[in-house]
Amino acid sequence: MSDNVYKSVELTGSSKTSIEDAVERALEKASSTIENMQWFEVTSTRGHIVDNKVGHWQVSIKVGFTLE
Repeated sequence: MSDNVYKSVELTGSSKTSIEDAVERALEKASSTIENMQWFEVTSTRGHIVDNKVGHWQVSIKVGFTLE
């Protein structure tokens, strides 16, 4: 086990396609400002209904990263 110190932030990604795509979008956007991301945990999933169908997905995740 390493002696790292981790910090976590909560993000919410959205996608018209899928839950997985919403997570990928959140991670991709976060990677432009957060270095050393190591893990994520899905904390909630919800969706928006349009014309009685899924309009888009929203997924909140907690992302952990190591501090230097």
